[in-house]
Amino acid sequence: METLSLPRTQPEMLAVGQRHQQLSIGIPKETTLQENRVALVPNSVATLTAHGHEVLVESGAGDKSRFTDLDYSEAGAQVVHSAEEVYKAEVILKSAPPTLIEIELMRPGQVIVSPIHLPLLNAEYIHKLLQKRVVALAMEYIRDDVSGAFPVVHAMSEISGNSAILIAADLLATTRGGKGVLLGGVAGVPPAKVIILGAGVIAEFATRTALGLGAEVRIFDNNIQQIIHLQNQVGRPLHTSVINPKHLQEQLLTADVAIGAVHSAHANAPMLVSEDIVRRMKPGSVIVDVSIDQGGCFETSEATTHDKPTYERHGVIHYCVPNIPSRVARTASEAISNILTSLLLTSETGGIHALITAHPGLRNGVYTYRGTLTNTHLGERFQMRSTDLDLLITSDF
Repeated sequence: METLSLPRTQPEMLAVGQRHQQLSIGIPKETTLQENRVALVPNSVATLTAHGHEVLVESGAGDKSRFTDLDYSEAGAQVVHSAEEVYKAEVILKSAPPTLIEIELMRPGQVIVSPIHLPLLNAEYIHKLLQKRVVALAMEYIRDDVSGAFPVVHAMSEISGNSAILIAADLLATTRGGKGVLLGGVAGVPPAKVIILGAGVIAEFATRTALGLGAEVRIFDNNIQQIIHLQNQVGRPLHTSVINPKHLQEQLLTADVAIGAVHSAHANAPMLVSEDIVRRMKPGSVIVDVSIDQGGCFETSEATTHDKPTYERHGVIHYCVPNIPSRVARTASEAISNILTSLLLTSETGGIHALITAHPGLRNGVYTYRGTLTNTHLGERFQMRSTDLDLLITSDF
């Protein structure tokens, strides 16, 4: 008689997810460059702490954006009372570049995410970062892997473009020393004439705002594709032109507002308007040079501050504040915070260093890596040796 073979009980295999890696994130209080923004807002802190991450916030870090220590504490952050305590974190997020004093608080392997301001950057600063062997990322160079866009730059450019027109509209007022012209005009009275130099994101949102207020807008740029893109985005025919010096001069001499919105990827902005042309512009007209963070595109442009944002040259009012988004610090902080939070949440399965390895767009933002300069442009600018980051991470991870 045959023996029946009964099936054996098999052990059940459960799928085990990757272990989440908790991060320690530090938010210092900004003390330089009239920086009013904060890199993480309380809502983002609540999201990160709910995922198990630790967030250290220096007391007063959110004050200028109208976020209190209590807001952060209730969101789950640990509020500390010194920068030294914040810099014990694995990842430091800043809305302004680290100062030399802050660099002294850093330690090897720490990840620093902040802007870099090219006009203020020098070789000593880079050497200090290299000596500390930190991983430094410039948030404006972080690129989206799918679209290829630079999300922080795009968000801040939206704010700068919108703000530039609102600032100009205010400065045109008689009480501000301007021509006394309403940007959009009224029935029977023509609107102000706005000239925008550049056709990028800043120009797009400046154009939207100016048109929304009823102004007459004319746009100049040598990049025809950008002009086409801007016109498609705005969704209506626009007066556009390549930068023909004679035609540009004719338009500027009858303009009420001129917006400098040209941008160079790795160098100073091109100087497009000479002092002689500014001298011949209408008295009481307004120049808002958003390109001032790269040196400005008007010969008469000089960097100003939020405390004293304007000056008059040849009867023309100049507004040349490099950090316009800090003027609306709460909105700008929330925009930056949303971008950084989404990045940090994707680091949960391997940590921040694994995230840098896995995402080319994030690697694009790295300019110093554990004692090595990895940004070619900075190497050329300061005559320092640079190494491709991909070669370094292949040996490290």
